[in-house]
Amino acid sequence: MTKPFQSESKEFFLTSPTPCPYLPGRQERKIFTFLGGKDAEIVNADLSERGFRRSQNIAYLPACDRCRACRSVRVPVADFSSRRWKRLIGRNRDLVRTVLPAKTTAEQFGVLRSYLDARHAEGGMADMTALDYAAMVEQTPVSTEVVEYREGGELIACSLRDRFEGALSMVYSFFDPAASKRSPGTFMILDHIIEAAETGLDYVYLGYWIEGSRKMDYKRRFTPLEALTSTGWQTLPRLPRNRP
Repeated sequence: MTKPFQSESKEFFLTSPTPCPYLPGRQERKIFTFLGGKDAEIVNADLSERGFRRSQNIAYLPACDRCRACRSVRVPVADFSSRRWKRLIGRNRDLVRTVLPAKTTAEQFGVLRSYLDARHAEGGMADMTALDYAAMVEQTPVSTEVVEYREGGELIACSLRDRFEGALSMVYSFFDPAASKRSPGTFMILDHIIEAAETGLDYVYLGYWIEGSRKMDYKRRFTPLEALTSTGWQTLPRLPRNRP
């Protein structure tokens, strides 16, 4: 870790290079700062606008040498149309959404473990324990919520999100692999956009789209999609109509 530096009275740090988990053969570095205190909400909102993401009480931003593949993306709610997603939304119309405080349950962790074992057995979260999950959800200095989706009382999917002025920020989502035919990952993003529109919010932040990473390519399907560039937030070109 290198020497910290100051920016607008906030202290930031730069990590040492480590192997990139998304693009083979590349190294990643991150700028990060700690969130806390009475101004945590305001700082989190401001940093999100600047492309940072939150993990527990840390806000971080990719700062890789000679690589700018990671781009913070968000959906401008007012310009989004769910028309092309009508069939998928209808397929999940029976799911009941419940917004809860940032507290974990054994039921949620059971679904998460099934999801990680089926989808990310080799990933960085493969060894996550119940205590790790509780830390991810509950160690937050900002307005964080857990959104549960149930079918007839059975937990199908969950989304961890932050809420700040004018926006929702999706932190992490997971689902029961047995429900894969519902495309619950896609549905949860759509449902957040629909909820944001219904409640008068401006944006839904989706984290980083990483050009060249198939794992992150799904985010390009939610159009219009804005990406943060050196000149501010810019709308990405729409994908060809024959793309999934």
